[in-house]
Amino acid sequence: MGLMDNLDNLKDKAKDLASEHSDQVDEGVDKAADFIGEKTGGKFGDQVEQGADTLKDQLGTNE
Repeated sequence: MGLMDNLDNLKDKAKDLASEHSDQVDEGVDKAADFIGEKTGGKFGDQVEQGADTLKDQLGTNE
């Protein structure tokens, strides 16, 4: 089993865990986005929101 196989397995496990705990994952992503927004004075609000949504989509937790 090569490195890429190990990384694929790890990615699959992370997605499974994220889907099992989607509410907690969404809350954590939202808190991180809020923190970034506060630190940047909201200057990059649209980009931060888009990034948070993309992350949730990739993890399969976007509600």
